[in-house]
Amino acid sequence: MTDDIRVRPAQPADVPVLSALIVRSARELSRGFYTPEEAESAIRYVFGVDSTLIADGTYFVAEVGDVAVGCGGWSRRRTLYGGDQRPMGSPSDTLDPSRDSARIRAFFVAPEAARRGVGRRIYDACAMAAGRAGFRSLELMATLPGVPFYLSLGFESIEPVSDTLPDGVVVRFVRMRRGIADSALPAGDATE
Repeated sequence: MTDDIRVRPAQPADVPVLSALIVRSARELSRGFYTPEEAESAIRYVFGVDSTLIADGTYFVAEVGDVAVGCGGWSRRRTLYGGDQRPMGSPSDTLDPSRDSARIRAFFVAPEAARRGVGRRIYDACAMAAGRAGFRSLELMATLPGVPFYLSLGFESIEPVSDTLPDGVVVRFVRMRRGIADSALPAGDATE
């Protein structure tokens, strides 16, 4: 499947399809990591598209043929996680590549495409673009099902985080970070 995956910048018209993909991904791939109540609360308040990333050109869609099978992005803004419904941090605060880590944001893969290289292709596009923008490290807030994936990419755990959502449900995450080495950046343009 990896050879069939095309990664491209997301467009505003993609939001309905991506929103549906995110809900399916969160419900299916969170099983065994979050309770159904935690997953539904996170879908309502945390998991979603951040339209600022689309406007910045830093949110990507992975497709096989004409079907969206994943999405995710990176950001030069301080916001660490959350979608349009509840961003965590001010999108107006930008990061300084000389001292701050670019943010890896809102990665979701369709359940039927999980563990088939989709997330890795999106990550490669993000790491390469962040490196070209001058960033030398990446930071993210991983969901519990995302932790093994990010560990496999060389991220290290910084700290566990618990977020009490507006409905009182507590959802656990792990803040993670890794460097971007020039030699680790993929050759060519991963978004073509």
